Amino acid sequence: MDLPRTPSLLLLLLLLLLLPNALLLTGSTATQMEECSLMSTYLRSFRLLKICNLSVLSDKQIKEVQAPTTVLLLPCLYLLAFIVGLPTNLIALWVLVFRTKKLPSTSLLINLTATDLMLLAFLPFRIFYHFNRNDWIFGEPLCRLVTALFYGNMYGSVLCLTLVSVDRYVAVVHPFGARTLRSRRASLCMSGAVWAVVLAAMVPLLVSRQSYKLDVPPITTCHDALPQEEQEHFFYSYFATLFAVCFLLPLLVVLFCYGSVLRTLLAGRKRYAHAVRVTVLVLLVFVVCFLPSNLLLLLHYSDSYLINDEKDLYVPYMISLAVSSFNSCFDPFIFYFVSEDFRAKVRKCLFCCGGADAESSSANQISSSTLGQSGKSQSTLLSKFNVTTEQESNS
Repeated sequence: MDLPRTPSLLLLLLLLLLLPNALLLTGSTATQMEECSLMSTYLRSFRLLKICNLSVLSDKQIKEVQAPTTVLLLPCLYLLAFIVGLPTNLIALWVLVFRTKKLPSTSLLINLTATDLMLLAFLPFRIFYHFNRNDWIFGEPLCRLVTALFYGNMYGSVLCLTLVSVDRYVAVVHPFGARTLRSRRASLCMSGAVWAVVLAAMVPLLVSRQSYKLDVPPITTCHDALPQEEQEHFFYSYFATLFAVCFLLPLLVVLFCYGSVLRTLLAGRKRYAHAVRVTVLVLLVFVVCFLPSNLLLLLHYSDSYLINDEKDLYVPYMISLAVSSFNSCFDPFIFYFVSEDFRAKVRKCLFCCGGADAESSSANQISSSTLGQSGKSQSTLLSKFNVTTEQESNS
C-alpha cells in the first residue's frame, strides 16, 4: 500500500527543492529587466530601447532616422533657407544700420534681422549633421548652442513680428498717442524685453544634455534623443509654456492689431491694399513657418503619442522644423513692404541707377510733406500707413 505513494512523495519533495531556485531566477530576471527599462530614452517621438548597456532602435525607427527624407530632404531645405536668407538679411542689416535714419522703430527691424542672422550663422552645422546621416561630430557644447539658437530664433522672430504689428496698430488706430508709444525709449524697452525672453527661453536648452551616443545605429544624435523622465516632465512643460507665451499669445496680438488696422482704414475710406499685403505676409510667416512646428512640438512631447511607436511624429516634426527656418527668408520681404524708405534704399543699393535715386528723393519729399502736415506726429521707419492715410485725407 505504501509503495504507490513513494513516487508522489518524491515528486513533491523535488518540486519543493526547485521552487526557491525558480523564484530566485525569476526575481533576478525581473530585476534585470527593470534596470534596463529604467534606462529607456526617446528619440523625438521614437522609443529608444536601452537593452542593458546598449542603446538600440527598432528596424522601423532606423529606417526613418536614416531615410532619404531625413538625410537628404531636410538638409536641402536648410541649405535653401541658408542660401536665400543669408544675403537678404545681410543686405537688410546693412541698409538698416548704414542707409536709413536712426529712428526709434528702426531697432525693431534691426533686432528681427539679428535673430535671423543668429540662426543662419550656425545653420551649416545642422546641414552637415543631417547630410552625415544624423551623426553629430562637433561635441556636446556646440550641440547645445546650435539647438538653443534654433529655438531662440523662432521665438525671437515671433516676438519681433508681434512688436512690428503693435507699431502699425499705434500708428494707424491711435495716431495721437504715437509720439509717446513710439518713442526711442519705448522701442529700446521693447527690444530689451524681446532679448530677455529669448535668453530665458534658451537657458534650459543650454544647461541640459542634447547629444546622445547610440549603439544601433552607431551614431551620435543632437537634440534627437532624450531620457524618458525628462521628456515626460520638464521638457513637455517647458515647450508648452513657450507655445502659450511665445507663440499663441503673440499670434492673437497680431490678429487683433492688423484686424484693427484694416478696419480703421476701411472705415475712413482709405487705401488699404498695402496694409493687406503686409498683413497677409506676416500671417503667412505665422501659419506656414511657425504653426506646424509648434503644434507638432506639443504632440511629440505629449504622453499619448509616446506610448505606441507606430504613432511617432519624428519625420513630420523634423520637416516642420526645417520649414520654420524659412522665416529668415520672409522677414526681409516684410521690411520691403512695410517701409517706403527701406524699399528706396534697397533699390539704390542693388541697382545704383538714377531711377532709384529719383524714387528715393520722391519718397523723402513725401515723408517731409507728411511731417509738415501732421505737425506733432512723429515719423518712424514704419511710416507707410501714415503717409497713405494722410494723403487720402488731404485729397
